[in-house]
Amino acid sequence: MVDIDGSYGEGGGQIVRTALGLSCLFRKPFTIHHVRKGRKKPGLMPQHLTCVSAARLISGAVVEGDRSGCTELTFSPGEPGGGTYSFDIGTAGSTSLLLQAVIPALLFTGRMSSVTLVGGTHVPFSPPFHFLSGVFVPFLERLGVKVQLSIETYGFYPKGGGRIRANIFPADRIGSLDLLERGEVRRVTGCSGVGGLPPSIASRQQGAALAGIRASASELSDKTAIDTINVPTHGQGTFVYLECRSESSLAGFSALGARGKRAEAVGDEAAGEFINYYRSGAALDRHLADQIVLYLALSGHESAFTTEAVTDHLLTNLWAIGLFHRYRYSVEGRVGEKGTVRITPPKEGPGAG
Repeated sequence: MVDIDGSYGEGGGQIVRTALGLSCLFRKPFTIHHVRKGRKKPGLMPQHLTCVSAARLISGAVVEGDRSGCTELTFSPGEPGGGTYSFDIGTAGSTSLLLQAVIPALLFTGRMSSVTLVGGTHVPFSPPFHFLSGVFVPFLERLGVKVQLSIETYGFYPKGGGRIRANIFPADRIGSLDLLERGEVRRVTGCSGVGGLPPSIASRQQGAALAGIRASASELSDKTAIDTINVPTHGQGTFVYLECRSESSLAGFSALGARGKRAEAVGDEAAGEFINYYRSGAALDRHLADQIVLYLALSGHESAFTTEAVTDHLLTNLWAIGLFHRYRYSVEGRVGEKGTVRITPPKEGPGAG
């Protein structure tokens, strides 16, 4: 039984998601105490409960403590099975974060799985669908992990109701990553989207994002193109997503609209996120860094990469992975600053080869 202190590091839901995915993968039961102690509302929320329900269904687990607000959870998995699944968070909880728990659980079942997720697709404190499809999935493909994503409807806070589908193909090994240098930026693309709101808002967001990039990185003006889109949704919402393609890497940046937030502020925010990454010279953006390390730890080879910023989220996830899987890692750089991450996994276990 793996015993986990849920208050470690940033003390958030990432510990729960990582534990669920790796528990299913390695067939290791766990108990986690002080769930989300570092949050204003501690304990399991609907989004985390959906992650628990999904992992239980996939693995036939025995679970204790899966109640709203509960701060202690025990999870004892059986044998994970691939297949067709559908999970509805019931709120605007993030489908992207739910997917973080589901992919590792299904990756080595030996068959393709089709998973439908309903909830938020572009919501605060989580990567939007565009980041998953444009950056995360292509990086998984570099490692030999194949995931296909599609979106039917968009889900914004507070209504949610977005629907995405993920086809997760079986893997027999996971590759490594050697990415210390980004290389020259070749192009910056993106979209300014609205759902259930006037198209003029998308145009204003677009203009602000373009202006922000021109003001801070004028050398990229001719390499930058941002489209406006109108998206299907049950509610209302806006977003800007920017994607940077360089010689050796991909990176994604986003900002969300909110009631009382000017469209120009949304565009400025997305541009500012990109500019921080661009000026850092690092290969990976801060969000991909904390998401990709789980898969690199499952590889049979050493990996190394630079990230625009070391985050508490990254450090917490590296620690949580180590509770289930023996591996070594090092992080050079202070929190909030550019850093280098090196991972040395064992030569045995799922994905080694």
